[in-house]
Amino acid sequence: MVVRMLLAGLAAAAVALTGCSSPTRPDGKANHAKVVLFFDVNHGPGTPVTSSWTLNCDPAAGTRPGAAAACTALLKLKMPFAAPPSGVACPMILLSNEKIVVTGRWFGARVHRVVVDGGCDMALFSKLDKIFG
Repeated sequence: MVVRMLLAGLAAAAVALTGCSSPTRPDGKANHAKVVLFFDVNHGPGTPVTSSWTLNCDPAAGTRPGAAAACTALLKLKMPFAAPPSGVACPMILLSNEKIVVTGRWFGARVHRVVVDGGCDMALFSKLDKIFG
C-alpha cells in the first residue's frame, strides 16, 4: 500500500514537472524556445507595474518590441540571472526605487530574480535597462 502511494506521488510529481518545463504561448501551444522570460518593472514596493512583457529567445519572439535585438544583447551576458555571490560586500546604494522582476526559463534553468537599481545588482540593472529601456 505504501509503495503504491509512493509511486502515485512520484508519477504526479513527474507530470507536474513536465508541465513546468515547457510554458505555453498565449495561443495554447507549447513554447520550445531555449529562453522564455517574463519581465515586470515597477518603482518599488507597493507600486503598480509600469511595464510588463515577455521575451523568448532562440527563436526570438514575445511581446517586447525588437525581440530579436533584445535577445542578441541578452544572450551576450554571462549567466545574467544568477544570484549575487555570497560573502561579497555590496554597496548600500540605491540609484532609484525601480526594480525588474524576471521569471521564466533560461536554457532549461528556472529563473526568478528581482533586480534592483543599486547594490550588487547595479551593473546588471544597468545592462538590462540598456537592453529594455
